[in-house]
Amino acid sequence: MQAALGHPFVIALPFVVGVLFWLVALRERRRGLITGQTFFQRNGTAVGLFLIAAVAFWAVFMIVLPQLFMVEMSFRPKLPPSAIGGPRDLYTLQNYHYFLFGSPTSSAEWNFIHIKAFFLTILASILVTIGNFLLCYPLAFYMAQVANGARLRFLLLLLITPYWVNEILRAFAFRVIFSSGGLINKLLLAAGLLHEPIDFLGMDVGMYAGLSYAYLLLMVFPLYNAIENLPKAQIEAARDLGAPWWHIHVFIVMPFAKPGIASGCTLVFMLTSGALAAPLVLGGPRSLWFTPIVYDRFYQAFNWPQGSAYAFILLLTCIAFVLAVMRFGKLSLGEITR
Repeated sequence: MQAALGHPFVIALPFVVGVLFWLVALRERRRGLITGQTFFQRNGTAVGLFLIAAVAFWAVFMIVLPQLFMVEMSFRPKLPPSAIGGPRDLYTLQNYHYFLFGSPTSSAEWNFIHIKAFFLTILASILVTIGNFLLCYPLAFYMAQVANGARLRFLLLLLITPYWVNEILRAFAFRVIFSSGGLINKLLLAAGLLHEPIDFLGMDVGMYAGLSYAYLLLMVFPLYNAIENLPKAQIEAARDLGAPWWHIHVFIVMPFAKPGIASGCTLVFMLTSGALAAPLVLGGPRSLWFTPIVYDRFYQAFNWPQGSAYAFILLLTCIAFVLAVMRFGKLSLGEITR
């Protein structure tokens, strides 16, 4: 298929989908499936039009269209600018073929480096997400159910203040802390626990610590918001009945906080798997992380169709993770985004 025909289709698709949703909503209201005031009746015509225009502009031009153009570009070959739109500009799967086999045409051997980096990134992102949850859940529970007003404000201040510093500067701070001559090695050497410094950066300890810290708040606040709504009477009743602490958390608090847990895990996983600054700054010489490879496809190899294919593969994996979390937790998308 001629790739030049793809751009008008990509531009028209969001508007066609929007019109279809509007027609479905109009049909449901006429059939009585939707009751109450309309959107314009609740907000007024002027405010309603402004909200629709603002949200539509943000969603379509800042999110949907760029993603659709990236997907469309991933099926196009790398061509010089003069050949784009010409007879050689045809849709192809060679960019995805390259991800699997390291060649746009040959299938002689697997592209082990890129495939290994991809699966290591997904596995590490899952582990970072689990580690963040184990670290943030006790803190969120304490903030939501135990801490009083003054102590809660103090804890929130301690959590938020470090994030006033730029993410790049925080990553370099972790590099200083975990380097061979950094703070941790100096303390261990001074205490006599080590005879020579440990290469934490080469072991990727600094990178995983930096990634965990970078998205800490995105796990804490969804958990806090969910646990805060749990009536304290349920916890007190369970204690009065003799339930151990782990029973209270596993069978009372966590089931109630499932939307917050799913929301936090989804945010941390997606941002960790797509992180670029921390792997570049904190990664060791043998580190394999997928997003720097995607970056190299775009800005080192100058192969934007191939970079788009790699980015789309990562996007599909993140979507699959969200769907898996929803299915495992028996949650709807509305509950996660609540």
